[in-house]
Amino acid sequence: MSSGPDLYLVCKSCGAEVSPYITECPYCGTRIQKRAPKLDRGGVPKAQKAKRNRPQLPRLRPGEIPGIRADRRAWAVWLLVLAPLIVTVGIISGLISIGPFTYGQGLDDPWRAFTSLFGYARVNDQLQIVSATGYEFVTVGAIALFGFLLEKRHGWWAVLLVFFVCGAGGAYVAVELADEGIARGANGAALGLLAAWVMRDVLGRRKGREDESDLLGVLAIAAVLVLLPLASSEASGIAGIVGGVVGMVFGVVFARLRER
Repeated sequence: MSSGPDLYLVCKSCGAEVSPYITECPYCGTRIQKRAPKLDRGGVPKAQKAKRNRPQLPRLRPGEIPGIRADRRAWAVWLLVLAPLIVTVGIISGLISIGPFTYGQGLDDPWRAFTSLFGYARVNDQLQIVSATGYEFVTVGAIALFGFLLEKRHGWWAVLLVFFVCGAGGAYVAVELADEGIARGANGAALGLLAAWVMRDVLGRRKGREDESDLLGVLAIAAVLVLLPLASSEASGIAGIVGGVVGMVFGVVFARLRER
């Protein structure tokens, strides 16, 4: 027995035979049924439309296409960015002691020259721990920018080498040789990374090579970092200058190396 609709319907008003797929009689206009049955399309279900996936290219492997730089994630610079933020939060919340992140006269531990690069907090006259938020924001921002560019160009080892040599070297000269007192933060490392990255383009333009670097923007950032000690007592001017000079030396050496 067929489960489909009848062959025809009879209008109760005029007795005419009409199609089972209409709701009103075409002769007298009387309503025959509330709704017409669905048309039978052979019982074949509709095929589901395939989802349209956007094509995605795999990551480029080193040496896969000659002349095109492979994709690499910059991880070293993000460690250098996250470390001072974690240390600052830990010091302010009392979970971390401020002592290991302070380098100054009377503190003979040489390792403090390295750990002080991640400290941006001090004890004020009321013996309260306060953080140098502006100093940290400018310095860590410059480290993130130029560290990322340098790591993309030469690799993680170059970022870590420049950061610790310029930062710790600048802090050592400021405290031990210039008797500046106390060194905190990594403004010397920030200037070192900036100089190490920009020297290739500076030397290239002297030889007539063209590039897309915005040297005026780099110069503006360098000026802010150099003048930072005037706005923040935590920043060391001598550490910044020494770090920048050492970074320029690294930049000259890196300019002769093959890039990634």
